[in-house]
Amino acid sequence: MSYDRLADRLDAIVEELDELMFDQLREAAAAKTGRPADDKRLTQARRAIEKASRLLRGDAAGRDEFD
Repeated sequence: MSYDRLADRLDAIVEELDELMFDQLREAAAAKTGRPADDKRLTQARRAIEKASRLLRGDAAGRDEFD
C-alpha cells in the first residue's frame, strides 16, 4: 500500500509552515523584536511533519539519530 498521497498532504503542510515562519521572521525583523516566540515550536513541528512524510514514503532517511 502506498501512502504517497498522505505524504504529499504532509509536504503541503510543511510548505504552509515555511510560509508562516518566514512571514513571522520578516515581521520580527521589521519590528526589530528578535526571534518570534513561536519560532522554536513551529520549527519542531515542521521537522516532525517532514519526518512523518519520509516515513510514509518508506524512506530510510526518515529515521533520525535517536530512533
